[in-house]
Order: sequence, then C-alpha cells, then structure tokens
Amino acid sequence: MNSASTGPVVWSGVMPAVTTPFDEGGAVDHSFLARHCSWQVECGATGIIPCGSLGEGATLDIDEKVEMLRVIIDAVGKEVPVIPGIAALSTSEAVGFAQRSQEVGCRGLMVLPPYVHRGPWAETEAHIEAVLGATDLPCILYNNPQAYGVDVVPRAIAELALRHDQLRAVKESSGDTRRVTAVKALVGDRLSVFAGLDDMIVEAVRQGASGWVAGLVNALPVESVKLFDLAVAGLEDPQAARRADALYRWFLPLLRLDVIPEFVQLIKLVQQEVGHGSERVRLPRKIAEGPLREESLRIIHEALATNPLS
Repeated sequence: MNSASTGPVVWSGVMPAVTTPFDEGGAVDHSFLARHCSWQVECGATGIIPCGSLGEGATLDIDEKVEMLRVIIDAVGKEVPVIPGIAALSTSEAVGFAQRSQEVGCRGLMVLPPYVHRGPWAETEAHIEAVLGATDLPCILYNNPQAYGVDVVPRAIAELALRHDQLRAVKESSGDTRRVTAVKALVGDRLSVFAGLDDMIVEAVRQGASGWVAGLVNALPVESVKLFDLAVAGLEDPQAARRADALYRWFLPLLRLDVIPEFVQLIKLVQQEVGHGSERVRLPRKIAEGPLREESLRIIHEALATNPLS
C-alpha cells in the first residue's frame, strides 16, 4: 500500500464523480487528472470518485483504472478518500478490481450492479455481496435503475446493511427523493444517503441526505460546494435556505445536463467552456453535435454570464 492516508471515510459533503481526461491520442491524461482532482479538493470536495459512469469506466481496462487510482492517490490521497466505482461484466472481475483498489491505497469503494446482466434480484444481490465482502473497505452502494436496469429498493438496501457492516452509504440516483426518506425510515443513521443526480440535491438534503456524488462539480466546484453547504445550513437557517434556493435556480439548467443520456459529453463540454478540461470522450461516445450542442452551449454561456458567484 502506498502513502495514502488511512483515516476513516466521513460519508458526507460533495464527492465529485470525476471525468476521465483523454489526450489527443485517446490515452488517459494523467497529468491533467492529478491537477483536476487537486482543484476539486482545494474547492472543498470531501472525496474523489473515479471510474464511474461519468468517468467512462466501462471504456477503461483494469490496468488503466488501477493506474488512474495511483495517480489520484498520489495527488490527493492524504487529504481525502479515493473511492472508485467498482463495476464489471463479471463478479470475479469486480472482486479483483475491488481488491486491487485496496492494494493501491483506496479508502472506500462505490459498488455497482454488474454491467449488462439483468438477472433476478438473487443474482444481483449475490454480486453486490461478493464485492462488499472482497475487502474490509467501507462501501457506498450505487442505485441507478435507469442506467443499470436494476432497482435496489429501500428494503433490499436495509437488508444488505444488516448483513454487511462494510456498507456505510447509498448513492440514490432513482430521481425519486422519496427514496431518501424511505431508506432513512428503515435504517436511521446506519447509512448515509447521497444524492446521485445533480438536479435533486437541494430536495435530497431537505429529506435527510448528507452527501452529494456530483457531476457538474467537475466544471464548477466552488458553486457546487456552496450550493450544498447552503442547503445544509438552510435546514436550520431560513435565510440560508433562501440563498440556497436562489443559487439552485441559477444552477438548475446546468445541473439538468447531468440527467440525460449524453451527460458525459455535456459535462465535459462545460469543463471545456470554463477552461478546465477537454470534451474528448472515448468511443463509442462522440462529442455532442448539432442541435444538442447548440442548445447546450446556449445554456452554458447564459449560465456563465449570470453566475452569481463570479
């Protein structure tokens, strides 16, 4: 294990699901990746989550992922936990990546259902449990039924938490904020709930979420952390709640770019427009073109011109 900090993961705050930068030849740009993660931490990120959906994890091979983890841990691992998304076609591959993640110094794991396979819940459950038990690292379960075709309902989450002490949090990306209260009703403070979609963050905090696995934070980290902090403060301070609502109204057109099929391309496009990154993606994705690009640029430029924090 390298020199990364071994302190416990605090499951709260804004944890960026970082994009994967590519150079002109299509390889991972490690130099930019290190700078990008450092910038996120400087702006208030409480953890870094690479190799997920936004990170184009399905297009990265295992060695690329492990090398990315080394780069990120060297850059920020002493300051915040690095928590990779563990997703694979097979259970054995997922278990292997989880174990290699621990070996290089990761302090937590984000556990996903298997790619592609859409079997009965008993099979998905066994896959998740195998990954949870592959290491002694604390884990956050990622529930995104639209993307992965599997809905881990609150009762199933509660049962997994009862059997696996390593399960400490859930990233809820169903888009239904009632899931936050449903999970909390079953497990109380046993699990932390994170908002998993950008355009639900204020509602999720008001329903009991303690964290945000964020996307637009890749381009606008100051604004994202400020919004989260105001939402939390607003639970007790009406003035902070009003400020959160005002910032949220400004931010929402951009945050909604996170919840459409081309979210990877569009978040990278925002990064490019703010001068922090490139829109390069890995095939089969292609950069946004035509009406989608034109409308997205209109939204981006209007938001940047009216940024209340600039």
